[in-house]
Amino acid sequence: MARPVVVIGAGIVGLATAYRYLGRHPGRSLVIVEKEVDVAAHQTGHNSGVIHSGVYYRPGSLKAELCRTGRAQLLEYLRAREIPFRLCGKVIVATRPSELDALAELGRRARENGVPGARMIDREELRQLEPEAVGISALHVPGTGIVDYTSVSRSLADDVRRMGGEVRTGERVERVQVGPDGVRVTTADRTIDASYLVNAAGLQADRIARLSGLEPPCQIVPFRGEYYTLAPTARSLVRGLVYPVPDPALPFLGVHLTPRIDGSVEAGPNAVLALAREGYRKTDIDVGDLAGTVLYPGFVGLARRYWRTSIHEAERSLSKRVFLEDLRRLVPRLSADDLSPGGAGVRAQALGPHGELADDFLLLEGPRALHILNAPSPAATSSLAIADHLLGRIPDTLS
Repeated sequence: MARPVVVIGAGIVGLATAYRYLGRHPGRSLVIVEKEVDVAAHQTGHNSGVIHSGVYYRPGSLKAELCRTGRAQLLEYLRAREIPFRLCGKVIVATRPSELDALAELGRRARENGVPGARMIDREELRQLEPEAVGISALHVPGTGIVDYTSVSRSLADDVRRMGGEVRTGERVERVQVGPDGVRVTTADRTIDASYLVNAAGLQADRIARLSGLEPPCQIVPFRGEYYTLAPTARSLVRGLVYPVPDPALPFLGVHLTPRIDGSVEAGPNAVLALAREGYRKTDIDVGDLAGTVLYPGFVGLARRYWRTSIHEAERSLSKRVFLEDLRRLVPRLSADDLSPGGAGVRAQALGPHGELADDFLLLEGPRALHILNAPSPAATSSLAIADHLLGRIPDTLS
């Protein structure tokens, strides 16, 4: 009997990779191993639900290429599976003259990345699109949308099962042994002798790579993004997505206002260091995770470079008033009564040894294995295209 391909991680990237692999190789054996009891338990299930259009990413990067392709593939999949989504559009708003150059750069990237319909608008057009938003100029991106990525992930998992693959949840990987002819993956419950391994473990991806005998060129540093939820009476203050102009030196987009497919509206996220790799609450602390982060030389370099930004993010985490001030730059009518605490997500950010934040999707190839070391936003939007890209690196003939 042919040995299976094993995918570690049942987030949307791992599920999409399994779905594409079985579609390309019908009848082959594939097993997804996930330590949580359900799919999409971490980054996929805690993000903003945005269908990105490709505005922010450096032209020629994997993010730019795969977001454009993946968005089209995702929309086709959503329509075929009748999964609800909405293309509500987005405005990226400059509220200060000092932001105009960065906004113009985003407009240039949108053109080079082929983002459909993206164009610069003045304050009058902004008022027509978003009557409560205030700015001196904006970039309108009409093709940006919203979806529930947990629903997408469950649909992909159903597809994988229907195509003959296995999705094993509640199984934590304890050991990975890579040999010249195959990979042995050991969990608490079983041992799987596989022909190939795809590591899509997200927040644990660098650790899985080390288990397989590799030394990754980076370490995962977890950043928690915290949200508020708008009161039902305040939801009408935004029609689509309202974003600030982000700091071009950082991979975070700043606190923004995002309608959800269920009718709610989220405000956020900020970006603070999480004290555990899976620390969704301020009180979640894992001493081993925290020590591994603060003792990593790359984190020291990052902290020295961005300490002012870190202080502001911490203030925004601890103070609703500070969080509200940043939101009111975009929509002045928001008040403290309009905000109630929402959920949080944790971003698996790859950080290099000198403090460099990985700005693109990052893959590491090893013997009989492919490791996805950095796949933050727009990975959900790009998931099917990422899967196709990965399959181009996996040998067609495996035994």
